[in-house]
Amino acid sequence: MSRGNGTADISSSKEDVEKDLLRILSYQAESAITQGNNKEAVAYIQRCKDMLLRLPKDTAYLSLMCYNFGIDAYNVRKYEDTAFWLSQSYDIGKMNMKYGPGSEVLAKALRLLATVYLEWDCEKFAEKAVNAVSLANKECVSTYGLYLKIKILLRCESSDRLNEMLESEVSLELCLSTVKLLISEKREALAFEYLKSVCQHFETSPDLGTALVLHIELLLQRGKELLGKQKIEDVITGHCTGKQLTTQALTSLHVLLWDKASKYFEAGSYSEALQWYNYSLSLFKGGQMEPNLAKLQRNRASCFLKLKQLEKAKEAIKEAQRCDPDNIFTQFSVYKVAVQENENGQQETAMKALEILCEHSKDQAQVLVALRYKQHFNLTFIKITISHPSHMTVDQRTEEANWFRKIAWNLALQCESSPDKMRDFFVLSYQFSQLCPPDRTLLMGQRTCLLMAAAASLELGRKSSHPTQFTQTLEHIQICSEVWKTLKASGAFSNSLLLLYEFEARAKLNDPIVEAILESVLELESVEPKMLETMAALAMEPPAYFPLLCKKALRVALFLHKKQPQADLAHCSKCVHSLIKLSLPSGVSEVEAHVLKEVWNYYEEALSIIAAPDDFPEMETLWLLTQAWNTGILLYSLAEYPEAEKWCGLAMSFVRHLGSLQESYETQMSGLYSKILDRLDKAKKNVNMKE
Repeated sequence: MSRGNGTADISSSKEDVEKDLLRILSYQAESAITQGNNKEAVAYIQRCKDMLLRLPKDTAYLSLMCYNFGIDAYNVRKYEDTAFWLSQSYDIGKMNMKYGPGSEVLAKALRLLATVYLEWDCEKFAEKAVNAVSLANKECVSTYGLYLKIKILLRCESSDRLNEMLESEVSLELCLSTVKLLISEKREALAFEYLKSVCQHFETSPDLGTALVLHIELLLQRGKELLGKQKIEDVITGHCTGKQLTTQALTSLHVLLWDKASKYFEAGSYSEALQWYNYSLSLFKGGQMEPNLAKLQRNRASCFLKLKQLEKAKEAIKEAQRCDPDNIFTQFSVYKVAVQENENGQQETAMKALEILCEHSKDQAQVLVALRYKQHFNLTFIKITISHPSHMTVDQRTEEANWFRKIAWNLALQCESSPDKMRDFFVLSYQFSQLCPPDRTLLMGQRTCLLMAAAASLELGRKSSHPTQFTQTLEHIQICSEVWKTLKASGAFSNSLLLLYEFEARAKLNDPIVEAILESVLELESVEPKMLETMAALAMEPPAYFPLLCKKALRVALFLHKKQPQADLAHCSKCVHSLIKLSLPSGVSEVEAHVLKEVWNYYEEALSIIAAPDDFPEMETLWLLTQAWNTGILLYSLAEYPEAEKWCGLAMSFVRHLGSLQESYETQMSGLYSKILDRLDKAKKNVNMKE
């Protein structure tokens, strides 16, 4: 206007000139912010603000610009500048509600403003922080806004106002988050008082169990065991009389009870451990059959054995066999009971007399009987003695071999910290069993011995990475396979663990036969997704490198997780994460159409998973967003503009699934995405012009 010659410009109205001037002033403000000149930026924005009365349609534009300035200042912790710009964003947005950015955006600005006051100086700006978040909740109420207000009131020690806040009608999830926040802020009395009122308020809610379990957990964490037990008994009574816990709450309670029992067992307080296991047992339905119940009964049996209550131990093991008869650890428990039954009442004789007897006697039977009472003996020597031709009858040889087989078994179980000794004792137990007439029980014992020997060799191999250990594992597995074939002929018997051990050993040896083993696993009548996930991990664990095999196992595991009545979304997410990580192109040479299509399909799976739960991990969502965005940028650098736009758009679709990070990333990503689209449009035009 200053350069004009005074002649009216018929092609441009005064309003158009003012719009252009406002844009220029706002760009100058942005430039000043970039150069660190906040004072100059304030002056430019003030001029723009004065022009809004004549240009109301630019209200949202100017409000969002101030919000972005506030975000930039907050990122470098310039709290005073941040507070100014966020306040300006709100004030400008309220100048004209019709053309403003909307209540939701204004609420975001106010919530961030409250956070700034909280971080800047809570005591000094307590009132401003509370006012800002209260105003935000009036503009657009949200769970985060309510939670933030509680947090501010706690930090500012405004417990009187906090009580008013706690009376608001909010969700159970927010209430429980508030309890945890109170605990973290050392306000235990208030936390328990509030939790009690929460349980009363949500008494008819099907999710009440979540609050009850949290109450029990907090009581136990603070050593209030008696109160915790009373609460547990109330919950058990309610669960068994119609007030059933949800699956999630029930699982959480079982975990708490087992953890408590385990700690008592390790401390040698077996009666206490048994009480906590019995609480867990009370939550199972009569006649229920599942692996966890079998494990619980095995744990109870261990307690009974320690307490010398053999009959009760046998009852618990009988229940474990009913629920999970083929489980290795169930068989361990059966043998532990059998060994304790056979050894009860035996008395040691004088050690010196035994030594003399073993040294001079030529009667094998007499020596072996004596050796039963000796504390230290050479089992290998004994095995040779028994197997060597002698005047012993078949029954005598069987009896002695069977006795020492169990001794070797028990010694193996006592060597958990020494895998080499454990392996040797299990092999000896197997060798002793070969001297006994075969029956199903004996064959099951042989299978277990060989499986455990293979497991011990694997453990040694993992520590030393020496191929010899893995080769030895395969030898044990080969013999075990023959035993398994015999068992299979007499009835169904799973060999999944055998296949898993073989897969790991061959993977460590980089043997291509692993592919055939995976196929054998997939042909089983029932395959656990967890087993496939383990195989997928082993396929990529150095020195193994079988990426295609890994992806195949993960795809089947994902399918099985989704097939379940209640899909395990957490495990689904882990499978998809691994598939994307394996498939994403890491450089220009790997960018191929079929690769991008495969990864795109996995991303669609990820979006369907994220859309289901409310508590999907933020960092996982952020990882997915980042990988999709980086792929788009890689395609952009290769002039693959349509694909680049597609992948950047995919990244943007994850922004709305970010929880507390959504505000900051939404602003940053929207700006970047707009710039990318502009550049893509220009690049497309240049390509078209050249064509």
